Amino acid sequence: MASNPTGPARGLEGVVAAQTRLSHVDGKNGVLIVGGYEIEDLASHCTFEEAAHLLWRGHLPSRDESAKLAAEMAELREIPKLTLEILRAAAAAPPIDALRMACATLSLGLADPNAITPEADFAAAKRLTACFPTVVAAHARIGKRAEPIAPRKDLPLAANFLYMVHGKEPDPAAARALDTYWVTVLDHGMNASTFTARVIASTRSDLVSAITGALGALKGPLHGGAPGPVLDMLQEIKSADRAEAWLKNELAQGRRIMGFGHRVYKVRDPRAEVLSKTAERLGQAQLENRQLYELALQVEQTALRLLAEAKPGRNLRTNVEFYTALVLQALGLDPRQFVAMFACGRTAGWCAHVIEQHAEDHLIRPQSEYIGPKGLKVSR
Repeated sequence: MASNPTGPARGLEGVVAAQTRLSHVDGKNGVLIVGGYEIEDLASHCTFEEAAHLLWRGHLPSRDESAKLAAEMAELREIPKLTLEILRAAAAAPPIDALRMACATLSLGLADPNAITPEADFAAAKRLTACFPTVVAAHARIGKRAEPIAPRKDLPLAANFLYMVHGKEPDPAAARALDTYWVTVLDHGMNASTFTARVIASTRSDLVSAITGALGALKGPLHGGAPGPVLDMLQEIKSADRAEAWLKNELAQGRRIMGFGHRVYKVRDPRAEVLSKTAERLGQAQLENRQLYELALQVEQTALRLLAEAKPGRNLRTNVEFYTALVLQALGLDPRQFVAMFACGRTAGWCAHVIEQHAEDHLIRPQSEYIGPKGLKVSR
């Protein structure tokens, strides 16, 4: 990074660290482009496996390519015995921690874990993306003192995850909702976890190591977000007529309103647009979900009005966390699992960035500006 007379950009904000064909975030206009497609279009028409292929291979798959990738990933879903043992030992750990621990063991199934070639990266990307839902589902059941359910090969990735969690044939609408969610969070520019993965990959380290590091970055609450607390907020508010008083009190206490505001977006997060429609469709199928969705709509409108009044010019709009909470809750998932569920979708994007960084083959090595003392002498 070049010397800056006014001081370095805090947190590298505004510094371009890489060129990428994977995604573009237009925060001013509320547009997210993934692999050349606006996220609303991609999430509405593509499966998660197809969207992953887009990032890994640079184009949407043909029908034959799609079927081949889905079949290959279905064969890779089973996790090693050692991974399962680690999940049992980590039964009480947060799911994102369990996933991070498990991730490092998944190199055991690779032909050459340390190979840095396009095909080796592609093989590792398929394995991790196929195994992450199995890890999260197994950990969820172990935490409830139930035995993990073996993955099925005849179901798509999202449907199979719901089967492994709940032990019954998944509802097609629920499976499609989860598929849409994973596509929606597939990639999002140079965020902290993606940058972490690229830095590790830039040292010519392997893909599994890079994704393990990305999980560590995602765990931090300043990045991993807070979709779980969105549910807590809605449950505390209880009814639309209580929303304004509750929200005003939070603002008066200086507390953040969960599900609003984003470092990049100054308008409504386009991912929230996709997931609000997904939550609406899920809400139509069950009274409890419909009531929660209708409450969320009222809370959203009230919160947007109060935030505009209390923090003018901040442009605190609805972000992806708000409707993520509704979608994942409607699928019968525990809020503790929400960050790990995000990782199941984002890992395909992380892998694509590692593939891209390996192809560039250039070490990421920014400089620091020393601000400590000089000329000190040791005296004893």
